[in-house]
Amino acid sequence: MNRRAFVTGLGAVLAAPLAAGAEQRGQMMRVGLLWHGGGPPSRLRLDSFKSGLRDLGYLDGSNVTIDVRHGEQERRLFQLATELVQSRVDAIASFGDLGPKMAQKATTTIPIVALTDDFVGAGLVTSLARPEGNTTGVNILSPELSAKRLSLLKELLPKVSRVGVLWDPVNPSQLIASQEAAKRLALTLNVFEIRGRDDVAQTFKAMNKGRVEAINVFASPLLSSLQQLIQDSAASNRLPAIYQWREHAEAGGLASYGPSLTEMWRQTGAVVGKVLKGARPTDLPVEQPTKFELVINLKTAKALGLTIPPSLLLRADQVIE
Repeated sequence: MNRRAFVTGLGAVLAAPLAAGAEQRGQMMRVGLLWHGGGPPSRLRLDSFKSGLRDLGYLDGSNVTIDVRHGEQERRLFQLATELVQSRVDAIASFGDLGPKMAQKATTTIPIVALTDDFVGAGLVTSLARPEGNTTGVNILSPELSAKRLSLLKELLPKVSRVGVLWDPVNPSQLIASQEAAKRLALTLNVFEIRGRDDVAQTFKAMNKGRVEAINVFASPLLSSLQQLIQDSAASNRLPAIYQWREHAEAGGLASYGPSLTEMWRQTGAVVGKVLKGARPTDLPVEQPTKFELVINLKTAKALGLTIPPSLLLRADQVIE
């Protein structure tokens, strides 16, 4: 055997286990976090994400670094995703529907872990059980939950007939599900597109003009990044509103219904941890929440002059007084 060929082959054989064990020897892993919003994700979200990574042995600043990028517009998100790819991150975590789409557009090889409103509806994968390509993650079931929140609004406000929905148009499946639910509930929906902070004030003016009686705020990273502005506007216009996350009801919204925000972000961080350990996205079925929480803010109800049906209070997981 040619000695040079033998040595070269032996070196390749030895290099493989060394490369595979690089992470165990303390190599710093890099995660890009792509967020659709005018500012970075809240500390609560980031801490929950880091907790999920920590569950898999990754400690921020010790053996993993998290590069957070955020933007409101599609072009900017794609630019940020491209920058993360060029910086050779080991995985990209993204949230909502638009961010993961831009990450997919930027790379077909770097693993993408998405926490998204509707995986299949957004076209990110065609199968939750066997996701193809380089993308997997956690599916929030937002279309079903947005429709469910309409029925809860009807229970909270039995006489309501006209509901305004705040909608990020990158999430079409939520609107379709809610329109079907509105027909069953004999509700009229007024749909208002929110593409950025500047749309909020005009939207509330239009809702007053259109005699909207209550609001259903759809799930979206962009809308979550505008949470305080939306809640302040709802309060000043004396409009009851229902949200997806418990934290929004705790911050003054009338009610919320959905999975645990902290658990969803922790779960996403854990999936990223599995990818960093070598799991392929195609081998990781898309995960889904199994527990949903109803939270009612009785203090907000009293401020709006509303009486919440006792049967609904009994069903609530938390009543804020």
